[in-house]
Amino acid sequence: MNESQDFKVDYHIHTTFSDGQMAPADIVRQAKELGFEIIAITDHDNINGVEEAMIAGKAVDLKVIPGVEIGTEGDFEIGMHLLGYDFDLKNEEMLEFMDRLIMNRDVRNAKLLQVLEDMGYEIPPEDLDLDITNDTFLGKPIIARAMIKHGYIRNEAEAFSEKVFGSPQCRAVKKVKPRIEDGIEVINRAGGIPVLAHPIQIKGMGEPGSEEFYDNLDKLLAHLKEAGLKGLECYHPDHNEENALRFVAFAEKYHLHITRGSDFHGADYIEANRTGVYR
Repeated sequence: MNESQDFKVDYHIHTTFSDGQMAPADIVRQAKELGFEIIAITDHDNINGVEEAMIAGKAVDLKVIPGVEIGTEGDFEIGMHLLGYDFDLKNEEMLEFMDRLIMNRDVRNAKLLQVLEDMGYEIPPEDLDLDITNDTFLGKPIIARAMIKHGYIRNEAEAFSEKVFGSPQCRAVKKVKPRIEDGIEVINRAGGIPVLAHPIQIKGMGEPGSEEFYDNLDKLLAHLKEAGLKGLECYHPDHNEENALRFVAFAEKYHLHITRGSDFHGADYIEANRTGVYR
């Protein structure tokens, strides 16, 4: 997956099957029009949109790689996102793992909506636009959009502030997450490629971009490599040039695939962040 600069690729895209706002087939068609050679659909905690994207890819002659983004946890409750690529979509162990992720999210969402109601933010189920998300996924960004419609907040950034999701009440509602080592193992056993997503976002390892952060990331990658990690997302909209260069050096040190992605969630793929996609 170490694509050269001659390839226009995006290995990190979200659709209406998670918290994105574009259908998989529409993204594929637009990506083809924009000149992409390879893309991956990586919805949160489910693979329900992959088949649609792959069928659309064949129709327009665009390579679409099966993907997923999994919220995981490491030692000391450090949260990390794990990307999985090119796995067997019919692997039973992988499908059972996806079912558990969806169940854990459903339990968290029910508790979170009740906490929000207690805080004065009542959101009826019919206002959560589940028809748009194919009735398969409900995440915080979708809840935030419903709150905007109700006039509770002005924008999604406000939802993720201390006023709402960052409040002690909401932070106390935890989603049960698999350990990252378990996620890596499941992806590998399904014949896939496990990749650590946007490392700059990992909290609890020091100030992002500091030497303390890089030292801790070095130790983390050494451990995850032993656990079966095969790649590192080096190019991402949240990574500046210095971050990307340091991450590429780590990938080379541990013989990991170097990946790039826009982490697109929007309603028009032409607006995807090009810094994370292709440079």
